[in-house]
Amino acid sequence: MRDAAIRIDGLHKAYRGSKGQPEKHALKGIDLTVPRGSVFGLLGPNGAGKSTLINILAGLVVKSSGNVSIWGFDQDKDPRQSRAAIGVMPQELNLDPFFTPRGALEVQAGLYGVPKSERRSDEILELVGLSDKAEAYARTLSGGMRRRLLLAKALVHHPKVLVLDEPTAGVDIELRQMLWTNVRKLNEQGMTIILTTHYLEEAQEMCDEIAIINHGEKIAQDSTANLLSRMDSRTMVIAPDSPVSNLPVTEGVEAALQDDGNLILRYRSTQTSAEQVLESVRQVGIRIRDVRTAEADLEDVFLALTSARADDLPTDDQTKPRRGMHRVKL
Repeated sequence: MRDAAIRIDGLHKAYRGSKGQPEKHALKGIDLTVPRGSVFGLLGPNGAGKSTLINILAGLVVKSSGNVSIWGFDQDKDPRQSRAAIGVMPQELNLDPFFTPRGALEVQAGLYGVPKSERRSDEILELVGLSDKAEAYARTLSGGMRRRLLLAKALVHHPKVLVLDEPTAGVDIELRQMLWTNVRKLNEQGMTIILTTHYLEEAQEMCDEIAIINHGEKIAQDSTANLLSRMDSRTMVIAPDSPVSNLPVTEGVEAALQDDGNLILRYRSTQTSAEQVLESVRQVGIRIRDVRTAEADLEDVFLALTSARADDLPTDDQTKPRRGMHRVKL
């Protein structure tokens, strides 16, 4: 596919078992297409196979079977071109402590065969906010600065595809904002971004399309909007003017009273409107002092998919919000 940045067909990876144990199948026939120019989310719980998949794309792990194409280059037929088309920002801080940031970029560019006339180390250092640390030893950099250097190293050979593996794990708000600003800028310039993260609100905000894998299998792939539309749960929290003695009874609405006296109403927007919910509250004589609502987000979809199989996603009659008004980082 000409419009595919990455195309994966039937990708398997099995690791040999130790001490008589059976093989461990990390990937079980993954089919995946990443559109060019997209910000693509690759999500899954720990042990789902994300790292194995990324390492295969980077050429660090040999697949057991299947086909991988990166920017139109088959990984088996054109290994050098396929590796040159992708840059990976790893999760681990694997930096040589005795190199300066500028020196590290120059060495990385040399390893990729980038001619000196085409190297842009200073431009990349400015992009990631390390210009003033260009000649400082890597061992003197803070953790956040080291992460910026990892991003810089992934960009030295002008890759068409950039993989960010848990880029914001353990970083402060300032670095996170800087990273996403740079990611948007690179994407606007035509670079395809693949993001793995456990911060699902980031994936929901940043990604055009998302694939979710679990136990080595792809269980869902769709646009972010379509994934969110799978669950149209709503939760309405009403703070009454006086203690509630009677709960509203309306078809399609689940009512409950919290210890703090607030009334919780759960419903589905495709079946019941917010006005109907409020009317049911008024009918039992409850006067509303305050009201707020929340809708299902990517975390709800993720938990529903990874706690069951994709085709077992709750139906319209079964789906309920899994939490109250809080957002929990996995």
